[in-house]
Amino acid sequence: MIQDLYQKAIQFAGEKHHNQKVPGSNSNYVLHLSNVAMEVLMAYQNEPDFNLALAIQIALLHDTLEDTDTSFNDIEATFGLSIAEGVQALTKNNTIPIKSERMLDSLNRINSLEKEVGLVKLADRITNLQQPPSLWNPEKIKAYHEEAILIAFKLQDKNNYLNVRLQFKIDDYAKYVHQA
Repeated sequence: MIQDLYQKAIQFAGEKHHNQKVPGSNSNYVLHLSNVAMEVLMAYQNEPDFNLALAIQIALLHDTLEDTDTSFNDIEATFGLSIAEGVQALTKNNTIPIKSERMLDSLNRINSLEKEVGLVKLADRITNLQQPPSLWNPEKIKAYHEEAILIAFKLQDKNNYLNVRLQFKIDDYAKYVHQA
């Protein structure tokens, strides 16, 4: 059952992210993970043409490699190879020296896997296009907006519902670019 998979994945992620906060807030990071999962659930409600079990687990685990000491092997042993590969594709490769190239590399890896992985990236960026943290400078705000446009372009064939949601969020986020 999807509920059981959800509960297993969110418990694992909650333990791994237990000391992490949503940037710019006092909220536990599980809030972000559950918001990404909620976007995936809404996408499925509107377009049930993807593997919800795969997508929901990847959504809840998508930052565990990037933000915690969790290994690929930990995820694979607990959730299987497809989920571990999806999470790894969503993880930026910090050995690439230029930040913009890290995102391009991740998007290329995402596009080499099942569409559910790309769908999670769309959901992740939708949830992240909120008011930027106060410590962000105008260049970072502009770069984040441009990166969102790149994500929308590179993943445009993953899910129409999420594409429309992301475009709305990109358009709305433009106000922060102009205010910066």
